[in-house]
Amino acid sequence: MHDLIYYTMVGAFFTHELDAVKRHEWRVLPVLRLLPERTGEQVFIWIHVPLFALLLWGGDGDPSSVIRVGLAVFAIVHVGLHIIFRRHPAYEFNNPSSWGLILMTGLLGTLYLFSIA
Repeated sequence: MHDLIYYTMVGAFFTHELDAVKRHEWRVLPVLRLLPERTGEQVFIWIHVPLFALLLWGGDGDPSSVIRVGLAVFAIVHVGLHIIFRRHPAYEFNNPSSWGLILMTGLLGTLYLFSIA
């Protein structure tokens, strides 16, 4: 069961990141927002290639691997980050679909941690 929860969490994260491109998330992130618009966008997009590879490769196998547990913890922290940044003038995650993905990821992270405890 924990595998299903983990891979659904990863799927929710990946889908959130698709939404993040549409919502110009690089304009909110502390380092990327300092870059020129086009550069920030491209760095934001391309940084996801190694990130996604790590999550897929490193998260395969052992339910209590550092990658799996780390992603689950980050899923919970990630909700808090969105709450903190929601007042930023460039924040565009202001719709039920975006928040559904954010909250789903955090909930699945929580469920995953309980499933392996």
